[in-house]
Amino acid sequence: MPTIVPIYTAAQVRAAEAPLLAAGVPLMRRAAHALAGVIAEHEPKRMLVLAGAGDNGGDALFAAAEAAGRGIRVDVLQTADRVHEEALRTATDAGARVISIDDLDATAYDMVIDGILGIGARGALRGTARVAVSALLPARPRVIAVDLPSGLDPDTGEADEAVLPATTTVTFGAVKAGLIRGEGPALSGRIILVDLGLDLADRVGEAKVDEVRPG
Repeated sequence: MPTIVPIYTAAQVRAAEAPLLAAGVPLMRRAAHALAGVIAEHEPKRMLVLAGAGDNGGDALFAAAEAAGRGIRVDVLQTADRVHEEALRTATDAGARVISIDDLDATAYDMVIDGILGIGARGALRGTARVAVSALLPARPRVIAVDLPSGLDPDTGEADEAVLPATTTVTFGAVKAGLIRGEGPALSGRIILVDLGLDLADRVGEAKVDEVRPG
């Protein structure tokens, strides 16, 4: 059911996450489990995970492990030189297959998980990430964006030309202002907010989202 919720900047969200992370609250695992639930509802047969170096890549990989455990064929394309090692190991142990950019068949997947960049990143996609997104764009796959579409500014909604438009964006803790501003509405698709219990104040606005779930 659509719900009016407050929106916040990336800096506000990161500041609210910091004390929970310092206390050992498993925010990534909680976010990934919620993401995996959304993936399961779409019932994909073969899924590609674009996994970047940051927390969004970790979220995507832990969710991929749950998906692979349910029998979904999962390919993982690492889009940066480093990756969340525990999450990648968990995904491959569950049956996910790591591929290279040379192995990418953009037409082979009925779902793509965009975990390339998170709210700490700004600017255009580069390298493997840009090549992969450019290859996938003409195929128009169903895309679930992890927290926000990669290449979309989390505060302003400005977007690079190489952004995978999301069918659904699963955003964690709070709705980032960029999902609502600028090109955000056109690129974010259906927005599901996963409530992680962040202590947030001084909202920068409010917006309607399609669904709010506990995380």
